[in-house]
This record gives sequence, structure tokens and C-alpha cells, in this order.
Amino acid sequence: MPLTISVPDTLRRAVESASGGRNTVLYTAKGQPCHMVVVPKFTLESIDPGLGSGTHPAFIVGGVERAQLFIGQHIGVARNAEMLSLPGVDPINSIAFDAAVSLVRANGLGWHLMTNVEYAALALWCWRNGYQPRGNTAYGRSSDLSTEVGVRQDGVEPGTASGNARTLTGSGPASWRHDNTPFGIADLNGNVWEWSPGMRVVAGEIHVIENNDAAAAVADLSATSAAWKAIDGATGGLITPTFTGSIAGGDYAPTTPNSVRYALSGTANYTLVRASGSSFEGMTNPGATPVGATALQVLRRHGLFPVASTGLGGDGFWIDVTGERLPIRGGSWNIAASSGVFALYLNFVRSSVSSSVGARPAFVL
Repeated sequence: MPLTISVPDTLRRAVESASGGRNTVLYTAKGQPCHMVVVPKFTLESIDPGLGSGTHPAFIVGGVERAQLFIGQHIGVARNAEMLSLPGVDPINSIAFDAAVSLVRANGLGWHLMTNVEYAALALWCWRNGYQPRGNTAYGRSSDLSTEVGVRQDGVEPGTASGNARTLTGSGPASWRHDNTPFGIADLNGNVWEWSPGMRVVAGEIHVIENNDAAAAVADLSATSAAWKAIDGATGGLITPTFTGSIAGGDYAPTTPNSVRYALSGTANYTLVRASGSSFEGMTNPGATPVGATALQVLRRHGLFPVASTGLGGDGFWIDVTGERLPIRGGSWNIAASSGVFALYLNFVRSSVSSSVGARPAFVL
């Protein structure tokens, strides 16, 4: 009997062959293709001994180490009520956080929005390997090298400072990919910001979901989820946050003893300080009782405190220390050098939408 190869198998095999196995095509519950980059597990010490030792938490889900992650090669796009990673399309935008989570989970078991800790792992990998990927940060051009352009979805000439200047996914040069090759993850710097589950701030208090458990299909990412943990400023341990008021009603403030917080100024205990709109790498630890070394390791692993005081590209940091704020990462088409793999924006609430904010699918076995 002759061997029959399905069209999906043909596409996947062609992509894997062309990329030497660095890329693959995964299929959703409805059989739609997603172009993915295979990211093998790595250790903290392989990035920097200052991060500690052991497997980076992005590769630990439900207490189990995973050999690899599959990250969308492209920012997501909505097709047939699923979120796909496809080249040459206008990236998804104007979608609220919970809607983005629901859309990608419709892809099937293992699918999730690329989490904050996954984004942090990629940023740290780029830093360790000497890459600062450029991207669409100047209305279709790179603000760092203006000769580099992508294809604007609105058909306007790149660099024209008007309109919604999103570029078609993957349409920029290889330097717009995380490893500076055609097989890398595209558009981590600029184009549109990306929702990144698994981290938040509540009145400035930093919360994370342990390891990469935010990637799990059963992960409760709601405002009242018991999975949210504060970080002990002395030990770095994950501790249950406590509040005054009602989280559901929004009239709450954290009362967790010794937890790590962000502030715009001051010297309060266990508080990291940076003015909103400044560079991420300039964040300081000036508290009368500063955040301890072990806690700083935890924060660096999650991309929440700089791994170095220079050399992070001047990527920006924004924060609103009122209420619950969820992260978007990477930057957008119009904020120039403030975009980048370490850029962190903590001004948005769950219902926020913008033409410059999207999301990226990821998958873990």
C-alpha cells in the first residue's frame, strides 16, 4: 500500500527541514496551522550566575520540567475563533486580556498566551547571546537603523508618522528576529505590545504565578485567583498576598508583610523605584531595608528587575501604582528606543484595548 502524507504533514516537514528543526508547524483543535519556534530548555547559570542555578522557571509547568517550549514565530492573528501564528498578516490588536486568553485556549490543550516568564526567558537569552533584536519602532521602520523596514498593514510608506503603523508579521529583516536569523521569533521588539499573563501589580505590589504555571490550561488568571503570589523581599519566597477591601470591587490595597513593591519614588522597605516612562535598566533598590539578593534573583528571572544596569537597550518601564495592572511587553510601532525585549508596561487594566496591543500564541506539552 502506498504511503499517504497529509497536507499538514507536508507543510510541517518542509518547515522543519528548511529550518534544521528550529521551526515547526503545530495544528490547532480546528486543524489550523501555527508557525512555531522551538526553544530548548536552558539553565539560569547558563545565562548568568547572578540568576542562581537550575532550570529557568519558564520551562517548569505544574512542577514538571519541560524539555522545550514552542513560541509563536509571529504575533497572533484571529482566524476561525482561534489564535494563530502566521507570517505576512496584520497582527491581532484591540483585544482585551481575558478575550485574548480565551481565544488562544480555544486552540486546544497546551495552547496559551506567551507568558511573562516566557517573555523574560527570551529577553535574558537574547542578552546573554549578544542580541538586541530591532523591530518596527518608528512607524514601520526601526528607530535604531532607519534603512530597516517592514510592510505596513495600512499600505502607507514606512516612516510616515501617521495611521496605525503595524507591520505585517515577519515582514522585517532577520535583525527583527530574536536570534538575528530567518528562523527566529519575529517582532518581539516593537510592532504591537503583547499581553503577558502570569504577572501583575496590585497597588504597586508585585504578584507572579509560580514558575510557568500560567501556561497551564487550568491556570486561573482571574483577579481573585489563589494562584497569585507576592514575593518576600527578604527571602524571595512566594507568599500569599493579603488585602484590605474587595478585589472584585477594586477598592483594595495589599497588606502583605515584607512583600516587594514598585514605587515611583521613596525609600520604603522592600521597594523598587523607577519613574514611569524611564528606562527599565535604571531601576533602583533604595529601600531603608532593600530587597534582598535572593529576591532580586527571582525578580530578574521574571524580567521584573534588570539583570544589568547597562546594556539592555534603554528599553522602557511604565507603571500605574493604583489598582490591578497587567503587563504588556515588547513595545510598539511609535515609541522608538523605548521598545525592546525588556520593555515592560504596567498601566493597563484587564479591559484595556488599543490598536497597538496584541498577543502571541505559545504551546507547551
